[in-house]
Amino acid sequence: MSTSDKAQPLASPNSGGSGKNILIGVILVLLAVVGFFLYQQWQDKTQVQSKLSATEDELEDTYLKLERVGDELELKIEEIRKLGGDVEELLQAKDQLEKEKSQLRRSASLAQNRYDEIKDKVEGYEELLKKKDRDIAKLEELNKKLADENTDLRGVKNQLTDSLREVRSTKRNLEDKVSIASRLKATNFEIIAINSRGRERDGGEYRNRHIDKLRIGFSIMDNPVAPIEGKDLFLRVIEPGGEVIFDVSKGSGSFTVEGKERFYTLKKEILFDNSGQKISFDYEKGDDYESGDHTVEVYTEDYLMGKGVFTVR
Repeated sequence: MSTSDKAQPLASPNSGGSGKNILIGVILVLLAVVGFFLYQQWQDKTQVQSKLSATEDELEDTYLKLERVGDELELKIEEIRKLGGDVEELLQAKDQLEKEKSQLRRSASLAQNRYDEIKDKVEGYEELLKKKDRDIAKLEELNKKLADENTDLRGVKNQLTDSLREVRSTKRNLEDKVSIASRLKATNFEIIAINSRGRERDGGEYRNRHIDKLRIGFSIMDNPVAPIEGKDLFLRVIEPGGEVIFDVSKGSGSFTVEGKERFYTLKKEILFDNSGQKISFDYEKGDDYESGDHTVEVYTEDYLMGKGVFTVR
């Protein structure tokens, strides 16, 4: 019988079961270790998420505080401006606060890293507001004191204003009286008719064939109140129907009296010298005059100096 044909020893049943149990035990241990690590990771992740959520809530609360502080800063700026105080510090704080708000909204991760710094700044802004409340109280007290002083000054000012108003009224009355007193008066009107041969007729009544030219003369009365100065005299020859004889080619035009436009027949510039000087106008109509009474008026500035009358038959 060959060596290969010899019977092999049989394996023990107890040795096979023991190896299998060991393998199962190892697997269970590995599963337990893996499970522990997975649980640990889940727990760490949960804690991180919880911290992040808490931080986000804190950041949101901080942002709302910044908005509230910003609104209060705006109110303080307006209030101090009205009281006449300096708002430069508040304006700078408001500008910085707006930048902080923008950074909070723009980058959450950056805001989380700077949370403590931003929180301190919020507290700084709140302290600034308290300081400005004290400043406002001082300004209000100062303004009240000034208001009381102004009340006294206003009383004095009102008295002075009343006195000044009275003086001005008196001055206006005097000026009006002087203005009226300084008005010039035309008197001693003489209206002469000159025919084509140069013959003169006076008396105030004429026929058309006698009137080739009218010479209208008058005297300006002395007036010691009136200043010696240049004057524009406006002559109006008014027909019986009320129309002013008007011809631009002969020197006619318009002027203003008491805000109303009026036409004049002739105009002359003179130097009033307060000497009782005599003035005359020559006018050639070129055609017949209407029958009836004609009025002659002389104006200077915006008032009537005097008037005369002649009749055409």
